[in-house]
Amino acid sequence: MLPRLRLHMPNKNPATSPAAPQPVLDLKDAVALIVGIVVGAGIFKLPAPVAANTGDAGTMMLAWILGAAISFVGALCYAELASSHPDAGGEYHFLERAFGGDVARLFAWARMTVIASGSIAIFAFVFADYAAQLAPLGEYSSSIYAALLVVVLTGINLVGISAGKTTQNLLTLVECLGLALVIVAGLMSASTAPAAAPAIAASTQGAFGLAMVFVLLTYGGWNDAAYLSAEIKDGHRNIPRSLVLGLGIVAALYIVVSYAYYAGLGMEALSKSQAPAADLLMRAWGGAGAALISVIVGVAAITSANATILTGARTSYALGRDWPLFGVLGKWDGAAGVPRNAMLAQAAIALALVALGTWTRRGFETMVDYTAPVFWLFFFLTGMSLFVFRRWEPHASRPYRVPLYPVTPLLFCGVCIYMLYSSLAYTGKGALVGVGVLAVGAVLVIVNRRNV
Repeated sequence: MLPRLRLHMPNKNPATSPAAPQPVLDLKDAVALIVGIVVGAGIFKLPAPVAANTGDAGTMMLAWILGAAISFVGALCYAELASSHPDAGGEYHFLERAFGGDVARLFAWARMTVIASGSIAIFAFVFADYAAQLAPLGEYSSSIYAALLVVVLTGINLVGISAGKTTQNLLTLVECLGLALVIVAGLMSASTAPAAAPAIAASTQGAFGLAMVFVLLTYGGWNDAAYLSAEIKDGHRNIPRSLVLGLGIVAALYIVVSYAYYAGLGMEALSKSQAPAADLLMRAWGGAGAALISVIVGVAAITSANATILTGARTSYALGRDWPLFGVLGKWDGAAGVPRNAMLAQAAIALALVALGTWTRRGFETMVDYTAPVFWLFFFLTGMSLFVFRRWEPHASRPYRVPLYPVTPLLFCGVCIYMLYSSLAYTGKGALVGVGVLAVGAVLVIVNRRNV
């Protein structure tokens, strides 16, 4: 049986305390953040393995459409959670109320040390790999650029929420314009692309499942809107709207861009490409196109890194607010509107992970392995928290209710279990490091129970 809902709330009221999150983000800002987080470097890298594991254009397009549908299912669940329980801690707050402080603190530890910081390092390495091609700085060019990106973007966000959201809105606009260029290049090259051919290889169930791993990784990140739920104006209406609108924009872009890759390169060339966007723009515009895509991918990585920095420190703030062991993280800078100490700690951990990626010489791949299993474990638990709230708070105010309950959240939780299995089955040793860091957090939770 699910545990009884805890009714204990943090001492500070974020809605009334001047040194707490304030509703300063409008619907446009929230949508831009969601689009900026989701539309990252993955759409410029991962369509190739999706094509290779689906075999024909129809199955490939089905995978991208199915990925959008699954993401919408998850977003509907999060819309109910975030609009009913707005808090800067996001998933931390949901887990604390549903399963108790130990699970919430373990999640906050995982997000601080694995999920958010690892994601920042992932985007930093993507940016660095392309920046190093344009302006190499020596043997460790990628590491230097990755570290600089973490430092510069953290500095911008430390100035305040207004500086962070303005930067995000501008970067998101540039990023979407870049994807528009990919679409134009694909349609321009369609007449010269190889004619459609039979399936490259038999599309087995296992191959399609692996393709969905890449698709859902590309769609990932929309859940970070929950961390800004206390800072979105008119949240009971704008949280669901921002999730639906943001994902709608992303889904439309991804489906059209995926078709553009196919139209411009052909299925066989796409499935074998190491950099499909670069190959496509090279075919359309030559060397200038290849250079342009390096800039586009760099902007995409910067956009996602900036959004993750802005949202990621919110959980660490909530951790420090409710757990004395990390009390220094629970201080909110009322003047700037940011959790300053939590953001600095996040940057330090991200820099340490950049060093780890440098040591393994597999920066991007190591970070993906490191974050995936831990992420999907807590994604599943967050989905389950919706059932807890429905069971123990049947009459609570819910500005938005997930449709087709309980089918919708059950479907979401089932996908999370599948992705947890896949992230363990298809990743390398970096996954073991991430699980090990989570185990350290579990020990800290147990040892420090008496202090909370």
